[in-house]
Amino acid sequence: MPAYKLHKHQRVSSGLSHLIKRVVWERYNFDPTMFYENRFWNQRPDGIVIYKYHRTLYILEFKQSSDRNKDFLRVKEDEANEQHRSIIEALRVAAPEWTFEQINFVAGRRGAVVKDDFYNKLEKLNVQAAKRDKILLAHVQRICEAHDTEMRSYYQQIHGSSGADTMTSMENIGEQVYV
Repeated sequence: MPAYKLHKHQRVSSGLSHLIKRVVWERYNFDPTMFYENRFWNQRPDGIVIYKYHRTLYILEFKQSSDRNKDFLRVKEDEANEQHRSIIEALRVAAPEWTFEQINFVAGRRGAVVKDDFYNKLEKLNVQAAKRDKILLAHVQRICEAHDTEMRSYYQQIHGSSGADTMTSMENIGEQVYV
């Protein structure tokens, strides 16, 4: 008798593992001749802005980073630029009469946004000066809301939740403490 006997659940698991590997293989097509083409098409930017008259296309990328390090902006800018380098190079070859640039919006996890950098990027996109403050405010508010959602989710996973308090529409996490 073998020292270790597989249970029927383990056989199902190994079959499932094989199926997952096959799906991944088909999705990313690990055929060396298709690798770069699939890599190119699997890297979608977060947004684009097209100025037909000026023949300019901006690829927009939004990144979030730990803002504990004062270098967070530069690090994420470099990462984002590398992410879409192949797309921009391919577009330049396909349409040499057009200008292709990437604009990265980087925010810290705790809501930090480098205001001058943000305004310079909005200016590059020809956003009216009067609207920049409103856009920055909305951007920071969405970052804070996303952070709030992450924190609530973490708290619920760790401590469980009884749901939102009906009186305040906020969750009661302790005696007279609401989030």
